[in-house]
Amino acid sequence: MKQLYIVFIFMLLVACGNDKKEEQIEKIQLKSDELVVSKEQFDGEKMAFGTLLEHDFNSIVKVSGLIEVPTQNQSSVSTFMGGYVTKSPLLIGDEVKKGQFLLTLESTEFVEIQQRYSEIAQQLNFLKSEFTRQKTLYDEKISSEKNFLKAESDYKSSLAHYNGLKKKLQMLNINPTSVESGTITSTINLYAPIDGFVTKVNVSNGTYVSPADIILEIIDTKHIHLELSVFEKDILKVKKGQGIDFRIPEASDSIYKAEVHLVGTTIDPTNRRVVVHGHIENDHTAFIVGMFAEADIIVGSSNGIALPKTAVIQVENDYFALVLDKETSSDYYFTKVKLDIGLQTEDVVEVLNAVSLKDKKIVVNGTYMLLNEADDGGHAH
Repeated sequence: MKQLYIVFIFMLLVACGNDKKEEQIEKIQLKSDELVVSKEQFDGEKMAFGTLLEHDFNSIVKVSGLIEVPTQNQSSVSTFMGGYVTKSPLLIGDEVKKGQFLLTLESTEFVEIQQRYSEIAQQLNFLKSEFTRQKTLYDEKISSEKNFLKAESDYKSSLAHYNGLKKKLQMLNINPTSVESGTITSTINLYAPIDGFVTKVNVSNGTYVSPADIILEIIDTKHIHLELSVFEKDILKVKKGQGIDFRIPEASDSIYKAEVHLVGTTIDPTNRRVVVHGHIENDHTAFIVGMFAEADIIVGSSNGIALPKTAVIQVENDYFALVLDKETSSDYYFTKVKLDIGLQTEDVVEVLNAVSLKDKKIVVNGTYMLLNEADDGGHAH
């Protein structure tokens, strides 16, 4: 019996010890969700209180694209006849106005076409007179129809040749009237077809260029826009007039605004994407054609209750906020509250269980330090 009493007492002591251990563990677990910090430290660390706020969360489609200009605002300058560059004063980046001188070409072909034009112009006067004479003789039954038809054919054939050469001279910026008066030049000048900036110069003095060569390129940046590529699965969400937030990751962290202007109607079979054209708002002189852009097309919006991201602490897959429980003359007492989060932006996080935080003071700065203190034992020193 004595041994049985000893065993019973031992088991009782062990059970009591286990209860005390469980109680201690429970207290520690509870204590890990509480934190005490002095007001002096709170102010010294520049911590701050905040509350829940309403925020509009955008539903977005993430896309990428380029800074571009419409095709009518791009121009490749070439020549209708080959020649050697004798004067090329422009450099890449120079601004030009429509009709401004660009460069000079020289060639014997320019001389030959003017000679042919001058010769045919002189012949045309004789052929016209002969045609008029033969027509009069034919009408008076003096000359045969054959002579009249030959004179008419010679005149009209030469007239067509004359008009063709005249048009070529005008395309080469050579004045036909000057050529008819005997002035012949070996050079031609090329002029800017649009306002804009020179973006490519493919020649230098002495370079021979043929009609197939692009001498230089001009781009008018007044109508610069976004050319975005949207996946097929997202295209039905995109509509004209929707807002666009975009940035140029290689050049700046700034966020710029644009608006959906046109949505393509065909899908590229190679990548299953659709082109979306966006008009850029405000000043866009800082952009260069060809820049890569990352963009968010705002396809919808919803209102929610949120906290600043600086108020939210992530621990593995869980999210927490530190809420003021009570305060004394010298200390703040905080409770760690688990959050159910929803939508996020760069600055705020939607809180789905906002009811539990209503009208509460929440730490919005310094939360990471406070949470570390809480995990270390519940006191900030």
